[in-house]
Amino acid sequence: MPKNVVFLGLLLVFLSSLQAQNEGQYSHFMFNRLSYNPAYAGSSGNISATVLYRSQWIGLTLQAPTANGEAGNKPTDLLFSFDMPVSWLHGGIGLNFTSEKVGYHENTTIGIDYAFRIFWGPGTLAAALEADLQNYQFKTSSLMGGSDLSGDPLNPGSTSSDPLVSAQDVSDFLIDVSTGLYYQVPGVFYVGLSAKNLLGAKSDQLNLSNTRTFYLIGGYEYTFPYNPSLKVKPSALIKSANFSVFQADLACVLDYENVFWGGLGYRWGDAFTFLAGVNFLKIMQVGVAYDLTTSKLGFGGGRSIGSLEVYMNAAFQISVPKRPPTVSGNTLYLR
Repeated sequence: MPKNVVFLGLLLVFLSSLQAQNEGQYSHFMFNRLSYNPAYAGSSGNISATVLYRSQWIGLTLQAPTANGEAGNKPTDLLFSFDMPVSWLHGGIGLNFTSEKVGYHENTTIGIDYAFRIFWGPGTLAAALEADLQNYQFKTSSLMGGSDLSGDPLNPGSTSSDPLVSAQDVSDFLIDVSTGLYYQVPGVFYVGLSAKNLLGAKSDQLNLSNTRTFYLIGGYEYTFPYNPSLKVKPSALIKSANFSVFQADLACVLDYENVFWGGLGYRWGDAFTFLAGVNFLKIMQVGVAYDLTTSKLGFGGGRSIGSLEVYMNAAFQISVPKRPPTVSGNTLYLR
């Protein structure tokens, strides 16, 4: 117990020294660890499926830089993840599907995970690999300069001949890998370290390359000794792109009888987060998060009124009864 308290204290001190940049990520990071660390696969002991949708900067007014009046998409994210333990693989498997739209970019990623797990001390330690299949699309046909758009908004009969802007949407397919370590003592604490896009895959067609991103995630669970119905669950997430840009999240959730929960969070330099949720039927969990933007994109004329995130999870176990032993007997003759 003292070692766990010291660990959490060091993690919080380290977080307090960071200056985070605003990058897209999930406010439900404490419930969505598989998307950050493939080594989480199968660690809950359940067959688990998660769906999460995030709409960033609701109400933000975008100017229309194209002749057809389209201004591109405000950031939206859709996530589906699945994981389960597999005893004969000595670990677990997982699947992540993400779809992100930002402006004229649409990115789709499928991650396939395998985590190898061993017992270590009072908890379990897992190491994992993830194969990432990524599709990037850039809708150049919507930009001013595409041959299917008028080159001069004031002269609808004219056309553009910009050689750098294609009339067709451009897309490319990339393959990358990720890895991670994850240690947990169930009901006490967890900590994970992971690295995404280790190959830094590049696309000459789109003139882009994947950024290596590193995550440190941790959380702690404390049960009130005089009221076991209440549990406090602080958690933290650090994200770094090539160790040059940092983003940090802190959150704390209060759980009542494993049925209702609510909490607060803060993303450095970006937003305060309000979380609430409910568990029902012993297998379903539904939550919602609202981010109150504190940056210059926040409240004001034509600016955002915040971000909204909806989270759903279903988790259950399948018990396979053991086959009874086969009994064979011999007839005994007595004289």
